Amino acid sequence: MTPVAGRFAGQVALVTGAASGIGRAVALRLAAEGASVGCLDIAPAVKETAAEIAASGGSSVAVIADVTDQPSVRGALQEVVDAFDGLDVCCNVAGIGRFCPTEQLALEEWQRVLAVNLTGTFLVAQAALPHLVDRGGVIINTASTSAMQAQPYQAAYCASKGGVLMLTKALALEYLDRRLRVNAIAPGGVDTPVLASFADAPEGVDLSRMTRYMTPLGFAQPEDLASLYAYVASAEAHYMTGAVVTMDGGITV
Repeated sequence: MTPVAGRFAGQVALVTGAASGIGRAVALRLAAEGASVGCLDIAPAVKETAAEIAASGGSSVAVIADVTDQPSVRGALQEVVDAFDGLDVCCNVAGIGRFCPTEQLALEEWQRVLAVNLTGTFLVAQAALPHLVDRGGVIINTASTSAMQAQPYQAAYCASKGGVLMLTKALALEYLDRRLRVNAIAPGGVDTPVLASFADAPEGVDLSRMTRYMTPLGFAQPEDLASLYAYVASAEAHYMTGAVVTMDGGITV
């Protein structure tokens, strides 16, 4: 997981969900490899991520924005573009979820999960597109093994991540002749605050049914995923578009 020095020198990256977990690790990794990074999150802790990048000699700006709100997203994108004079990489990492028996799932919770995970990914990608197509840019969306392998008590999460998977493929095909690459990464279990929210299961959830989704390799660390995001975003992956890459410890084998 050693950063590749200078791999993103002169490039600008935007990372959503950068306050914690995978998003934070991706922002730190891209900065360590030379990118100027726009760190976006609804949580004020995103400022700490940007401050850590700056303390390490990198260039970063923290933007507090709600990925479900179109004006907020567009304003945040413009702030990053204005700060660094462009955009080359867009990493959609922001996401939420938890276990809930479907008959107990409130409409408001269903709508919130889809709003953050799917609509938020769409809104950020849509706002980034005009900037990325001018520079042969890259979009990396965050799907999940739940997009490919159904899991109980996760109707909203599975639906949202399945949507992210097909949104990725649709964008990849639409922009193929404009040399804009769009890919998705599908993590399995990763030790993040989102994982903790799944662990806080309500009554009616039988966690023993989830053992089939674990492997002897256990949970990944956010830094494990960050190395994959960095590769997919780099010129080394120039022939990769419309792909969904899993890093799940063998869950989907």
